[in-house]
Amino acid sequence: MKSFLVRVFGFPATLVHGDTLVLDRWLWLRQHLPRVAPGTKNLLDVGCGTGAFTIGAARRGYRSLGLSWDQRNQNVARHRAAICKTTLADFEVQDVRYLDQRPDLREKFEIVVCCENIEHILNDQKLMMDMGRCLKSGGTLLLTAPNFNYRPMTRHDDGPFLQVETGGHVRRGYTAEGLERLCAAAGLNVLHVGYCSGFFSQKITALMRTASSIHPLFGWALVFPLRVLPLLFDPWIFKVFDWPEYSITLIAAKD
Repeated sequence: MKSFLVRVFGFPATLVHGDTLVLDRWLWLRQHLPRVAPGTKNLLDVGCGTGAFTIGAARRGYRSLGLSWDQRNQNVARHRAAICKTTLADFEVQDVRYLDQRPDLREKFEIVVCCENIEHILNDQKLMMDMGRCLKSGGTLLLTAPNFNYRPMTRHDDGPFLQVETGGHVRRGYTAEGLERLCAAAGLNVLHVGYCSGFFSQKITALMRTASSIHPLFGWALVFPLRVLPLLFDPWIFKVFDWPEYSITLIAAKD
């Protein structure tokens, strides 16, 4: 089903397989990934999952490398990149907890992307430092993570947050101050902290997760017609009702 949709609709289909929060993150990322001449800038996607953002960045001209510990995810990512005819995207199996063991990646990238990954890692300070080492001087880190002050979408969003890395979240999320502390220790200058994924994104995602417990295709089909609602209404709902957005976004630069 997943590869079929990508074959039919191309790259946009990679953004609508999962919950609505994935598209929100891409729309935020895209604002900070201006198109460049093909292959002139290098981008590292830390914890790339099935590669949607790596492929998206490559389509904007970046020579993109996506890292994930999961071989199946990387196989899916390579297959999707081939379907999208994206030759600038590459994928490697790499546990990002040991990014420091890859000296070949140090000071190689103008951009490092890390979306909804750092909250899975116990030693988040080490990961932040390792990502900083991968950046060239003047390079930029684009990161998203759960907003510590989110309102739970489902009961699982309230934890428990185990102090063991089993694939789940090991912490609730981050405040702006928490991210600033991590950046300061890693030698990164915070340029901007913001938020994404508002009321409708969260409610539609909660509906999808609940319905997917019956069958994943049922959950996907149920919410697909609703995906336009966040694009139309979430910006003004945030302004009027101050509903906390689910993810915090960070832009930081290496001196």
